[in-house]
Amino acid sequence: MRPKHLYPWNFLALEDTLSNYETAKAVILPIPYESTVSYGAGTRNGPQAIIAASRQVETYDQEFGAAPCNMGIATLGELEQVASGPDAMMKQIEEAAAGILADGKFLMTLGGEHSISPPLVRAHKALYPNLSVLQFDAHTDLRPEYQGSKYSHACAMSRIWETCGFVGVGVRNFCGSENENRALLEGRLIQAVDFHKNVDIVPNILSLLADDVYITFDLDGLDPSVIPAVGTPEPGGLFWDETMDLIRKVSRQRRIVGADVVELAPIPGMTYPDFAAARLAYKIMTYALWK
Repeated sequence: MRPKHLYPWNFLALEDTLSNYETAKAVILPIPYESTVSYGAGTRNGPQAIIAASRQVETYDQEFGAAPCNMGIATLGELEQVASGPDAMMKQIEEAAAGILADGKFLMTLGGEHSISPPLVRAHKALYPNLSVLQFDAHTDLRPEYQGSKYSHACAMSRIWETCGFVGVGVRNFCGSENENRALLEGRLIQAVDFHKNVDIVPNILSLLADDVYITFDLDGLDPSVIPAVGTPEPGGLFWDETMDLIRKVSRQRRIVGADVVELAPIPGMTYPDFAAARLAYKIMTYALWK
């Protein structure tokens, strides 16, 4: 029997009957891992801030005319950082995710920095061989290594691409790596400016996605006017409604099998980004599970 939650509350402040691990369809796993951030720090505080803000999120969803939380959402305790180094940490993340997936749960992971995503994808790939990744991000994260580490948040999509295919949406900052150039040639990187201007781009995105889709959502993919509380904000990003529309269409034509929301760096006294991140996590779970 896994612990339900670490904090004095769980995601959405659900009552015990809806937050029980054994009966819940979805599971929240907080991973406050922060080791390789290269500008603003604070992602280690992201999971706790999202869970705290979720207490103010209305559980009723007007789009579905129901309260999707009735499917059950259990909140686990934080996955602690391994002191021996990133290799052991990535192994621990993958093993934890694999155990939750083996129990038949939909896994929503709250980060922490983006470097937690590759082991999560590997765990999902083992269960869903026909897996691809939909990345929301301001950056390509396609460096082979950064600052001497292949586990840097700046390398997350390079590690994921070693596991399965992907398409990145919202990109507006490039590094010029070989992996990045290859992804551009293959049409895997959708710049935010092109997404804004091209109403017909969604079929192109869907064509690059397999039947089973894992969503990795770096919050700096959204415009800073939507989510300012990230370590490396970039102007000209995605907006809320168009982002929800894309996830909605993906859920209707593909199967969303798992997701993470990462890189929230809470700003003291500014609760809106925390609340928006909580709503995003709830909405992704809703699209994935509430039919």
